[in-house]
Amino acid sequence: MTEIVSTMHGFRTLICPADGALINDERAATDILGDAFGHDAEVVVIPVSRLSADFFRLSTRIAGEIMQKFVTYRRLLVVVGDIAEHVEASKALRDLVFESNRGEHVWFLPDLAALEERLSRRQPV
Repeated sequence: MTEIVSTMHGFRTLICPADGALINDERAATDILGDAFGHDAEVVVIPVSRLSADFFRLSTRIAGEIMQKFVTYRRLLVVVGDIAEHVEASKALRDLVFESNRGEHVWFLPDLAALEERLSRRQPV
C-alpha cells in the first residue's frame, strides 16, 4: 500500500500506510521526511504499527532521534494509534506523550478523527 496525501483543514498531510517498512532508526525517519518534502506535506502521520518496539523504550533514544529529525525539518509528526500499553509501562514515556501533545511539533493521537479535530483549531502557516 502507498502513502495517502490529502489536505486536512488547510494542512497538506502525508499519511503513511500501516503495512509499510518498520521505522526503527533515524535513517527510516529521513526516508519518510523525503517523501513528505516530495509531496510538500507539512504533517506526517505514522501509524503505531510502523514503529518498532524500541521507539517506545526511551532508553534506546530512537524516539528522541526520530522526533528531533521532524522538528529540525519543521514537519509535524503525528503518531496515530493505541499506545496505552506502552504508556502504562513507562512513566517517562507517559510524560513525553503528555508534553508532546501540549506542543506543536509531535502529537500522539488515537486516530485520524482526533487529528482532524486538532488541526481544525490550528492555523496553516
